[in-house]
Order: sequence, then C-alpha cells, then structure tokens
Amino acid sequence: MKTTKFRKLMVNGINIAYREAGNPEKPTLVLLHGYPASSHQYRKVLDQLSDDYYLIAPDYPGFGDSDFPAPDQYEYTFNNLANTIDDFLEKKGLSSYAIVMQDYGAPIGFRIATKHPERVTAIITQNGNAYEEGLGEGWKLIRELWKDRNEKTESVLLPAFTLEGLKNEYTHGTRNKENINPDSWQLDYLRMSRPNAHKVNLDLWYDYQNNVKLYPRWQKYLRDYQPPLLIVWGKNDVYFPESGAAAFKKDVKNVDYNIYDTGHFAMEEEGEAIIEKIRSFMKKLEK
Repeated sequence: MKTTKFRKLMVNGINIAYREAGNPEKPTLVLLHGYPASSHQYRKVLDQLSDDYYLIAPDYPGFGDSDFPAPDQYEYTFNNLANTIDDFLEKKGLSSYAIVMQDYGAPIGFRIATKHPERVTAIITQNGNAYEEGLGEGWKLIRELWKDRNEKTESVLLPAFTLEGLKNEYTHGTRNKENINPDSWQLDYLRMSRPNAHKVNLDLWYDYQNNVKLYPRWQKYLRDYQPPLLIVWGKNDVYFPESGAAAFKKDVKNVDYNIYDTGHFAMEEEGEAIIEKIRSFMKKLEK
C-alpha cells in the first residue's frame, strides 16, 4: 500500500491526474498543491504517510500531468479550479477528508470546505493564506496588475516564469539552497514553457484578488465550524509571511501552531519535521 499510484480520472471532459497512496479504509488526506507546482510537491508525504492514511493529490487543470485545455475552452479562475477539484473528489466518492493546503491550495480548499463543511475533518495549512495581513511584499507587482491589467503590468511579471524566477520560488527564504531539489523548478519550467502557460498564470494572478474578497467568508467558516487546524508555516515566505499564520488564531480557538525557518515551499527543507507533525496531529484526532 505504500506504493504511490499515478492515475487519471476524466472530470467534465478534462483528464485530472492524481497521485494516490495508502489504504482507502483509513482516514483520508486530500493534498492541494500551490503555484507553480503540482502533486509532485507532496511526494515525501505520499511516501511517508501512506502507511497510516489514504492520500489523494490531484493536479489542477493546466498543472502537472492534468490536461491543459486552452483558455478559450476552460476558464482559469479559482472558482472554476475549485469546482473541478470538488467534482473530482465527488467522482472519487470521497465524503470525509482532511485538507492539506499550500499556496493556491488554500483558495481551492477553502471553497470546497465552505461548500461541504460536514466533510472536512481537519485543515492543515502550509503557507496557505486566508487573511489580508498574510499578503506579503511578493504581491506588490501583482497588486498593480489588479489595479490596471495592461501590457506593462503584465510584462513586469514575466521574469517569474523564467527558470531563474521559478528557482527563486523554491529557494528564497531557505536556510540552505543546497537542501532544495532542483527537479521541482525544472519540472515547473517545462510546464511553464507550454503554449498559453504564461497567459493562464497571469489570468490566475489577476483572479487572485477575488480570493481576497472571499477571506471574510472563509474566516466565518473557521469561526463557525472550528475545524481542527494545524499550521506548518515557512516564516521567510515573501508572499505569505508569518503574519498570515498568526491571523488564524483570531478565528480558531485551538490551533496547533508551528513555524519553520524556511521559505514558501516549507516541505522541501522541513519535510521530515512537518510530516511527523501531520502524523501526530492526525493521530490526536483519531483518539
């Protein structure tokens, strides 16, 4: 059961690729990846937690090994991505699961959680934000795009899609860049080099402002339902600094709060510690 399977499921005409590991009879964790990544970012979790949990890690449309429909065939908004992943979970027959969310996984995961609060057994957030005070300096140029989307505000963001820009996503804020596997940004660069990839990712950055508008709704969900909450956060994240992690304490009474001296993809440098924290957190819920 520890072997990870690499599968695909047709959802509304789109092949959704996903990684699956563990016994379906055990508690389920749905692993939602961030930008510019894929389910590849959860490879350590799938390998190390599949003895105790059933793990499902989908790739969003346009990401990873999932289909990449053209923008005129699929609307690349967070609402639509969340709807697709929600339909994927429905098709998999999953009705009870903890959500592990990182970066883009938060706006997708919180949309699913607010739609199906009765299904969510816990939330585990690794730099998955839900508060305005959690939006760091890294959003400066994207905020300019929100104000006025034009050729200039788009062009200044294009360096983020280069190999060096993608490498920076993984290595900025880490204690030692040599701890980070370069396969991650090399894979992302290949995907970012496909036709329409720049446009699609600019569309998603532009649409991210609609996530911010939903923050109050997600915060209300947290207050009303008090889901068990584990925070495992890289404090040196230029996009989502530690202030975003601390903000959850305003709405959730009991938070398992863990901050690490690393960057945006904390799992890359602190995988062992974070995975053991997830295991102990989930074990407490089972008692």
